[in-house]
Amino acid sequence: MKLIRVAQVAKEPWVDKLFTGPVTKQSIIGTDLSKNFLIQQVNFSKGIRNKFHSHSIEQILIVTEGKGIVATDKEEITVRPGDVIFIAAGEKHWHGAAKGSTFSHIYVMSPDQKITQLED
Repeated sequence: MKLIRVAQVAKEPWVDKLFTGPVTKQSIIGTDLSKNFLIQQVNFSKGIRNKFHSHSIEQILIVTEGKGIVATDKEEITVRPGDVIFIAAGEKHWHGAAKGSTFSHIYVMSPDQKITQLED
């Protein structure tokens, strides 16, 4: 057993063309601990989101701070701490901070997943 306190995990800048602005990540469970799970907290600056994308496997988001939006082509849902979002494999979506708010979520995925960016 290993206890990990997310508040004590260092925030690292996550620079990627997938994001519309500044984002940090906290690596909670990586391949050094698990062959089956990748768990990270992603911290979005005010109004920042990722671009439309899809994953090769399911994704689970657990909202931890702020006010966010999770969207598909068909709907946008406002989410808050305690909300859990299941995103099906291949589903086109984006998620990020609502206007004027910061936003953080933990994501749970397989380290073998592949991401496809669907928006420039």
